[in-house]
Amino acid sequence: MTHDGPRILIIEAVFYPDIAEALRSGAMAALEEADAHVERIWVPGVLEIPAALAMAVGAGNRYAPAAFDGYVLLGCVIRGETSHYDIVAGESARAVMDLAVEHELALGNGILTVENAQQANVRASRDGRDKGGFAARAALAMIGVRRSLRGEKR
Repeated sequence: MTHDGPRILIIEAVFYPDIAEALRSGAMAALEEADAHVERIWVPGVLEIPAALAMAVGAGNRYAPAAFDGYVLLGCVIRGETSHYDIVAGESARAVMDLAVEHELALGNGILTVENAQQANVRASRDGRDKGGFAARAALAMIGVRRSLRGEKR
């Protein structure tokens, strides 16, 4: 099947496999609706997402910045008994924002930061809040914003 829509890279953290699957399902549904060409890579956890995004942006070959119109980031951080949650949530969000601004990335951030697994499941589920679908639609919207500001058609 050929895709005439935008080229999207999904970077997904799979530390919580069931939550990752639910987020991915929502994102894929939204991207299929937009006839997007999708490639996916996975990383162990949310803290690895910014590094993978930086690698994708700076690789200089298959994953050169022009290779993708937008990026969808999917993962989940659940608060635990230590301050690790604050480090993972804060540092990953800061690094993602820095990359998005520096490289003018059209990005949809579907990284959940929740208190417990029940909250994560509600937010990830397609029949719940569908944050994976929301992140994909955000990336598509930002592609449109960038194209509009640059005076591009398509």
